[in-house]
Amino acid sequence: MNENLFASFIAPTILDLPAAVLIILFPPLLIPTSKYLINNRLITTQQWLIKLTSKQMMAMHNTKGRTWSLMLVSLIIFIATTNLLGLLPHSFTPTTQLSMNLAMAIPLWAGAVIMGFRSKIKNALAHFLPQGTPTPLIPMLVIIETISLLIQPMALAVRLTANITAGHLLMHLIGSATLAMSTINLPSTLIIFTILILLTILEIAVALIQAYVFTLLVSLYLHDNT
Repeated sequence: MNENLFASFIAPTILDLPAAVLIILFPPLLIPTSKYLINNRLITTQQWLIKLTSKQMMAMHNTKGRTWSLMLVSLIIFIATTNLLGLLPHSFTPTTQLSMNLAMAIPLWAGAVIMGFRSKIKNALAHFLPQGTPTPLIPMLVIIETISLLIQPMALAVRLTANITAGHLLMHLIGSATLAMSTINLPSTLIIFTILILLTILEIAVALIQAYVFTLLVSLYLHDNT
């Protein structure tokens, strides 16, 4: 275990050169592909999951919104694989970095909003002022809705960062407690170790759920602007 609680969140380096880019590019290499006409069970299961996820996210979109399907599926696969690889010992999770999550959230949010202003400018502007608003409240509501719109990418990035970081910190603390108790009390060590295993299973679920939530919210922003 690292003595520093936040050491696992420091971007790694190789020969004093940043290795984050190589780590970010590594997960796509683990996705299996097939060149044969008949796929094996792993490829078939992978394609079934991708089709199921894509169908669920794209069901509410029109033809223009469905043009984003490939990018959204790629996004959820990238975030999920990155989160899962970050659970391995002595690994680094890029999605714990707020800067990276903002780099994913801002372009996607901006693309959806710009598309909305280009194709449905009246509907896009109508979101800033709900129907039936009293005249004295119009300036205040316009300001509130503008802030609400601008804060959406920050909310996307902070939600993903906070959930992944909190889980990693909790696993680090419980793992340190298990190591410390191993020389003091064996029954307590077994109990804490069982909790650690259950927490690891929970973190695997959280890694997949957060990838789905991030992509689903981007899909909802896209639906509001197409």
